[in-house]
Amino acid sequence: MTISLFQAFLVGVIYYLGFVGTPWLMNLGAMSVIQKPLVAGVLVGIVLGDPVQGAIIGAAVQMPFIAYIFAGGAQPNDPGLAGTLGVALALAAGLDPAQAVAISVPISLVGTIINVIRMTANVGVVHAIDRAAEQGNMRKAVFLHIVPPQVICFVLCVVPVTLGCYFGVDAVAAIIATLKGRPLYTLEVIGGILPALGIAMNLRTLDRPGTLIWFVLGFVITAYLGLSAMPVAIIGFVIAFFYVNLETRFPETSQVAVGRTASAIDAATASDDSDDDFE
Repeated sequence: MTISLFQAFLVGVIYYLGFVGTPWLMNLGAMSVIQKPLVAGVLVGIVLGDPVQGAIIGAAVQMPFIAYIFAGGAQPNDPGLAGTLGVALALAAGLDPAQAVAISVPISLVGTIINVIRMTANVGVVHAIDRAAEQGNMRKAVFLHIVPPQVICFVLCVVPVTLGCYFGVDAVAAIIATLKGRPLYTLEVIGGILPALGIAMNLRTLDRPGTLIWFVLGFVITAYLGLSAMPVAIIGFVIAFFYVNLETRFPETSQVAVGRTASAIDAATASDDSDDDFE
């Protein structure tokens, strides 16, 4: 598959819309849903004419980033770049999902560099906003707050991805052809391990109070009722909806309930320890 210049440009626009700091498709200050490789993979697949394979590869690339978090000054790998440029190159080169994961994760490192460059370039804009505020020119301050940062972000996102999509397909295909045999098999094994790493990172949250019981409930529904992932996800969404609403309306009651549950768990643990000591 070949990627035209216009298609490469559209992939770059998709990456820009999902980039950290773009306000167009954000939800109450959260990160854009397009940053998710699964969603970006579908959009990239539509642009390249194969949305089904784009969704399949995007879902595979999503797994290593399932526990992705962007907090404080930490600069993690960029799932948006993996889900756009990585999926586009994988589609064009005809890679399977495991191979796509193996090349997408290193590509995501470039997104970290792009974000650092963006923040560095915005320093000058921030000083310009300060000067406008000191002069009392709030109209200029608002303009500087919105327009120049988005122009900088658009250029930094669209240009590298466009060039990478347009010129990188042949390079990726040549690399895959060179690695055929044991090196390519090793690459596929690594690509299979990375999703497990993402899931393992996500499972670390189970030790929080009130979390493990929901995991047990999902396991029981899946194992004993024989339901597939989709109905279990829908049931989980319904339960989460009512749980969050009740917790919002009665925060004190929910905190007391969680505290009692944690106390009961601590008491049970202490009892087990005392029994072990007695034996």
